[in-house]
Amino acid sequence: MTRSSTPPPAHSDGPAARTGTGAVRGRHEAGLAVFRGIPFAEPPVGPLRFAAPRPARPWHGTRDAYAFGPPPPQDLGIQGRTGVLDAPDGDDWLTVNVWTPDPDPAARRPVMAWIYGGAYKLGHSGSPGYDAQHLARDGDVVVVSFNYRVGMEGFAHIEGAPANRGLLDQVAALEWVRENIAAFGGDPDQVTVFGESAGAGSVASLLAMPRARGLFRRAIAQSVPGTFFSLGLAEDIGRALAAEAGLRPTVADLATTDPRRLTEAGQALGAKMPQYVDRWGQIAPTVTPFSPVVDGEVLPTTPWQALAAGSARDVDLLTGHNRDEFRLFLVLSGMYGKITQEQATSALRLFAPGGTAGEDAYRAAHPDASPSDLYERVQTDWLFGIPSLRLAEAQHAGGGRAHLYELTWGAPGNGGVLGACHGLDIPLLFGTFEADLADLLWAGAGVTAEAKALSARFRAAWTSFAATGDPGWPVYDTEARATQVLDTTPTVTAYPEETSRRLWEGYEFVPSPLLG
Repeated sequence: MTRSSTPPPAHSDGPAARTGTGAVRGRHEAGLAVFRGIPFAEPPVGPLRFAAPRPARPWHGTRDAYAFGPPPPQDLGIQGRTGVLDAPDGDDWLTVNVWTPDPDPAARRPVMAWIYGGAYKLGHSGSPGYDAQHLARDGDVVVVSFNYRVGMEGFAHIEGAPANRGLLDQVAALEWVRENIAAFGGDPDQVTVFGESAGAGSVASLLAMPRARGLFRRAIAQSVPGTFFSLGLAEDIGRALAAEAGLRPTVADLATTDPRRLTEAGQALGAKMPQYVDRWGQIAPTVTPFSPVVDGEVLPTTPWQALAAGSARDVDLLTGHNRDEFRLFLVLSGMYGKITQEQATSALRLFAPGGTAGEDAYRAAHPDASPSDLYERVQTDWLFGIPSLRLAEAQHAGGGRAHLYELTWGAPGNGGVLGACHGLDIPLLFGTFEADLADLLWAGAGVTAEAKALSARFRAAWTSFAATGDPGWPVYDTEARATQVLDTTPTVTAYPEETSRRLWEGYEFVPSPLLG
């Protein structure tokens, strides 16, 4: 659910810009011009429900752009955390926001377009953790964020609807950027897409999508998830999702159903997914029934296959992951330090390449590891670590440029239990230390000088890459494997997780199949 937000008071002398659909007026905030809630597509409701996005209708006069648009329908709880979004109600889900040092069309600053994560089932560009003021001001760049459909609305396979509607929303938002960002002081020829987790999976997908070609020059993918669905698996999960709502997986059945009912169906199936391991395999324990679908049309193939074939050789890529990615989910679920030998064995046989042989290889490579360590390591590798590494390798193989990083600095809160966990890079990049997981990341320690210094380095590297294609360290290749290690003292070294890299040699990330 959402709760209403009272928009800031209007200012007739606020910054103004003219888009292709009409004029907008924003606010001056901390040395920036900020515009929020600008429609880039028609609300995907009524006859447009489950359809590809359509351009927003023009308006007359000047539209107030003071408040974020309403979030798309979504699951508000993940791994035991629930909450209330501080966002307005409404069905105008597809809106864009802009932070700019100066909305002068002559400025031509680099543009960074943020794609939020959230397991493809939740997320909102108005989240406090994505406040882009520090990034725009410190890096002298124009930052854009936008909403896209998640969950059933954006990613469920529905008969009569296009696949990957959430990705199509992202393409529509980037088309809006290409056509309008000059009015906000941005350079449409210098656009960098960047995202984390499902946002990074979206960035990787855009690199493989013919419809997205030419919409951005550079891409940053932070913690790329390796989960992409085959069409058969997506169809089977789509039937199960609709059945949870007592419906058929068709546009005719679902388009007249309250989105909240479908969100509840997604939550209900997510809780049951571990029961489907014999049918859905590795994705069943993720409790996330949504991922991009390799449908052969919107997404013709996986990002790793596409990049290796040269689909994005003209796009500069920056990608990487955090050392302790899966630790976050263990802590949030109360399982950290409580994994049994049986649970470790099950995880190793399910996720490690080669099944039982993979289990043996992991145990041999980590002879002193506890069950919890093995459980965490194999899922960090499978879900985020190796997919991110392989994206850089595929880009290199396809003749493109890639830069690789690993975040090894650990969050100091709660005795440092989270380490360099999934999502830690977000507050470090945006400088939003009081948002989202602040109660875990900094509790008992506060935001240390080390955190602030690393945060500044993050922004400097990311914005330098957006401006020049160079984040400040060498390109990745399969000989030196140059990797920027982000820690108290950043260093460049060969890829630090060499043990994991070797364990996964020869493994191909293919669309997750339907097993039975």
